[in-house]
Amino acid sequence: MPPRLHPKNQWLHYALFLVALRTGAGDWPQFLGSTRNGVYAGHDLADAWPKEGPPVVWRRKIGQGFAGPAIASAKLVLFHRVADRETVECLDAGTAKSLWTFDYPTAYRDDFGFDEGPRATPAIADGKVFTFGAEGLLHCLDFASGRKLWSVNTKSDFQAPKGFFGIACSPLVESNAVLLNIGGAKGAGVVAFDTVTGKPLWRSGDDEASYSSPVAATLHDRRYAFFFTRAGLLALNPADGKLFFDFPWRPRVHASVSAATPLVIGDLVFLSASYEAGAVLLRVREDGKVDKVWSAADVLSNHYATSICHDGFLYGFDGRQEVGPNLRCVELKSGKVRWSEDRFGAGTVTLANQYLLVLRESGELILAPASPEGFKPVARAQILPNGVRAYPALADGLLYARGKDSLVCIDLRKTR
Repeated sequence: MPPRLHPKNQWLHYALFLVALRTGAGDWPQFLGSTRNGVYAGHDLADAWPKEGPPVVWRRKIGQGFAGPAIASAKLVLFHRVADRETVECLDAGTAKSLWTFDYPTAYRDDFGFDEGPRATPAIADGKVFTFGAEGLLHCLDFASGRKLWSVNTKSDFQAPKGFFGIACSPLVESNAVLLNIGGAKGAGVVAFDTVTGKPLWRSGDDEASYSSPVAATLHDRRYAFFFTRAGLLALNPADGKLFFDFPWRPRVHASVSAATPLVIGDLVFLSASYEAGAVLLRVREDGKVDKVWSAADVLSNHYATSICHDGFLYGFDGRQEVGPNLRCVELKSGKVRWSEDRFGAGTVTLANQYLLVLRESGELILAPASPEGFKPVARAQILPNGVRAYPALADGLLYARGKDSLVCIDLRKTR
């Protein structure tokens, strides 16, 4: 059941809901979209594509990285590595024309020989762009001009560790703060920075950082920021960092990566990780405590891609990327698997117009109804070469997808 609202707050939540409806389709300003749950708010997408695939609006070469694009006000922010510089570039979303560029040197080297570009998707909020690089450099730029407003070196200031694959938390902007899971020392597991000055507002916890990005939500009239760290779930007050509750839950394997963002559905929080962890569904009570609804090791173990939820069902990837994950539909309330496309391969899933938009690591884009009755694709198109790991963005009916060395804009709108 969704959280109950006091009557005096209903008008505010309704107003925010209307704002989300008006702005959500045109912008994808952060990781997993406006509502940070992989859901596209528009109703302008076609339910079928031409035989040759949906039209390509533009395509351009880019540098290294796994950071997804972010879009606001018809401008796209791309975070990539060009030679030995982490580069923030603002493009016209409709034409790919470069509007401004900001860059700085980087010496990041991946211990396992993987891509050495930034991992975290930028966040656009209040006329600013926030980026978090693979070496832990947090930047705040002016969205209109690209001018640097401030920066913080979390590696030197808070002893943020490199981890297995660099630093990867996508910034979460909440009111006047940008929140990051940096896994720093001396109580700096999670740190909030003032969006205007960059000064630390609060720090909380000693957990090591995972590869999961946080999400904020209101449950029972209380605002929460949820962080899935290497140790488990932290539920914090985003205003001051106060701990509401923690739920220890992590893979038993030390050499593991927890990367999926917590998924909040009403008063439920869904967590998932690979490496023999599996999935757990929690219910947050009105008193701020948490109960476990169900858990299972073999139902929906997300490796790096976050699942989505639609009409009481979860859709996502089960299993590790390198062994060919299954694409599955799971009943939210019980954890029962409704269908499974075994050895489907890795990818990401976005919900749009009651359809699943599945972008496979192979570069294939698939459109299928979000239905517990089975996976029944209605359209397919090869839009990028093999090696797609970044999350796409969807704004104004245009899909922006990033491969190893190229960024493409695909028109998914109904014929106009």
